[in-house]
Amino acid sequence: MPESITALELSALVSRVFQPTPEDTRLGIMVDLPDEKVPDDAGWAARRAIAAEWAELLGMQARETGYETRLLLYPNVHTNNGDLPGRCWIHAGGPLPASAAELDPAASVAMTEVFDTFPMLLALTRFSSTAPLKMAAKKHPMRAATMPGFSAAMIPALRLDYGEVNRRVDILKTHLDRATGADFVFRHPGGEDRLHLDLRHRTGHASGGLLPKRGVAGNLPSGESYIVPYEGEVDGDPSRSEGVLPVQFGKEVVRYRIERNRAVEVLTRGPESERETALLAKEPAYANLAELGLGVLAAFGVKPVGSVLLDEKLGLHIAFGRSEHFGGQVGPSAFSSPEAVVHIDRVYVPETQPDVLPTIVDLVFEGGERLALMRDGEFGPVF
Repeated sequence: MPESITALELSALVSRVFQPTPEDTRLGIMVDLPDEKVPDDAGWAARRAIAAEWAELLGMQARETGYETRLLLYPNVHTNNGDLPGRCWIHAGGPLPASAAELDPAASVAMTEVFDTFPMLLALTRFSSTAPLKMAAKKHPMRAATMPGFSAAMIPALRLDYGEVNRRVDILKTHLDRATGADFVFRHPGGEDRLHLDLRHRTGHASGGLLPKRGVAGNLPSGESYIVPYEGEVDGDPSRSEGVLPVQFGKEVVRYRIERNRAVEVLTRGPESERETALLAKEPAYANLAELGLGVLAAFGVKPVGSVLLDEKLGLHIAFGRSEHFGGQVGPSAFSSPEAVVHIDRVYVPETQPDVLPTIVDLVFEGGERLALMRDGEFGPVF
């Protein structure tokens, strides 16, 4: 039996996440729609059904909550964290369109109008909208909780003690703010690989699932601290990120040689290695190491569900690609086309990469001080 959430739980969730004020009179639930290029699938259809159900449940409580809830529709953008389309559709009621082709252009509104008139947004989408909504929140009076790939299996993670989750991610952010680097040792069937990430010139971010202030966007469920490795934008001061990063794809471990915070070579051979080599050559911006993330939800008994939205919040993850939405330098213009823009996390927990174990993760501070952050994939006594 799939998990479900009650009307009271849902309104309590919105209250906890956004902490609405009397000025927050509208909540928008965003969904992206299939098209000929990206056809529908069962998980996507189920997600849109969840969004419609939530809109109905919250709509029935408008008098008590003080805000109206509307479904907001837009054509999918074919890639994670690609820029959103310029137009959006405010659903008038009834069955949802089955595809973007059914949207009436004359009925659309500017996406910027949505950002200006819906101070609270929930985005239950097929493709992640976190990056563009983070950028939009800097310019418009709203905040957004992004839920790409959300499924009913994640509902238990919405019921966690997010006060404690926030306490832990704030501690990690404090450590990331002080750190000048991070050292890793990864063990895999081919041996050990070592990697150093340069964290100079950067500050960390805490994402604990609470978005009380306008101007921000973040994932829900959440529970991570993260930082963009230094990408070398200061004249005369190249990035010091270097080493080898292993990532498991299926049964194959692909090993990337990292130099100046970019994957410059794939050291292994095999079908996945060849695919990654071709991707790096075709899309150089993909090679950028865009994020060091530290998720905390595994300690709360949360298990992977096969979706990065939740799985990355369980432990260590390192991302490739777009970084400017986190404070880095690589944005959509660095990619060959809007549909090529990507920010993709590689999650180091046993269920996602069983043959790659981060045996050592140390943070390095000014003067050579070190913090033993993780051992064998688990946090040390840092909380």
